[in-house]
Amino acid sequence: MGESRTAAGARKQTLIGETRQGAGSMSEPSGDNEPVTIAATTCSALSAIDEPLPGTAATAPGYVCLEVPSGWGRDVLDGSALGAELAAEISARADAAGVRFMFIRRPGRDIVRPTRTVLLARTEPGNTWCERLEIANPDDLLDLVPRVVAGPPPGLGTAVGEPVVLVCAHGKRDRCCAVLGRPVAAALADEFGDAVWECSHTGGHRFAPSMILLPTGYTYGRLDSVQSAEAVRAATTGRVYLPGLRGRSTWDAAGQVAEIAVRALTGTDQLDEFTVDDSAVPVVHHRDGRAWRVDIEKRDLPPRPASCGAAPKPVRPVVATRATLIGVFDRG
Repeated sequence: MGESRTAAGARKQTLIGETRQGAGSMSEPSGDNEPVTIAATTCSALSAIDEPLPGTAATAPGYVCLEVPSGWGRDVLDGSALGAELAAEISARADAAGVRFMFIRRPGRDIVRPTRTVLLARTEPGNTWCERLEIANPDDLLDLVPRVVAGPPPGLGTAVGEPVVLVCAHGKRDRCCAVLGRPVAAALADEFGDAVWECSHTGGHRFAPSMILLPTGYTYGRLDSVQSAEAVRAATTGRVYLPGLRGRSTWDAAGQVAEIAVRALTGTDQLDEFTVDDSAVPVVHHRDGRAWRVDIEKRDLPPRPASCGAAPKPVRPVVATRATLIGVFDRG
C-alpha cells in the first residue's frame, strides 16, 4: 500500500519553489514531453507537490463554534475579538474538555445580530451529535464548553440533523485560506444554504481549501467547489467521500491514515462503519467484526513552509504501508 521507496526517493529531488503542472500550477504545454514547472510561492502550492492528505486533520473529538461576523485575529483566542480575559478562560476550558474552539460566519456576509449562533458537536462513531443554539453574550460559552464531552448530547440547543459544513476562510492566519476557501464556501452556500459557514483555522492551511463536516469531523483538503459539493452530498446520504479526505478528527494522525487505508481497501463508504484502536500499530474495526492491522511509517519529504512566508520546516507525513485482515471478532 502506498508508493514505493523508489518513488518516494525520487520525489526528494523535487526543488522547493517549483511545482509540476497539475499540482496547482498554471502554464502552457511545452510542446515536448518535458514536465512544465513554474515558481510556487504559496504554502498550499508547495504542499500539493507531493505531501499526502491522509493523517493531516486536526485531532478534535469535540467542537465548539461561535458566530463572530468580523474582527478575527490571527488566533481566534488572542483576545482581539473576545477580549483577553474571556479568551484565556475559553482556551483553558476548551483544552480541559479536549474540544476545538472555532469562529464561524456566514459566507460573504458581515451580519451583526443581537444573538450569535453556537454549534456544539461530538465526533465519535456511534455517538456523533450536533446541537445549535443562540446566545446573547459570549460569556455564556464558559458554561457550554465543558458540556461537549463524551456521552449523549446535552440537550442545550436544537438537534442538527443534516451535516454542517465549515470551510476555512481565515485570511489573517494564511492567505491561502481566504483566496482558496472563500469561493468554495460561497459556492456551497448557493446549494446547501444555511448549513454552510466560513470558519477559522482548521489546522493545515497548506491543504487549502480546507473543509470540516460536522458532526463526524471528517476533514477535507484541496477540493474545488464541485468536489466539495460531492463530499457534502455524500455526507447527507450517510456516506464518506474519499477523494481529498484528510481524516476523521476523532483519531490521531495514525488512526486517520489507518481508517482511510481500510476504507480504500474495502470500498466501504458508509459513515460510522469503523472504529480505530489508536496505537503504534493501529487496528481498524468494522462494525461487522472484521479487523485490520495497518502498518504505518513516516516518510521524509523536502522541507517547506507550513504557512505562506514562513521558514521551511521538515515534512514527515504518516503513510500506510500495509493493511492486513487479522480476524473477525464479536463486537457485541
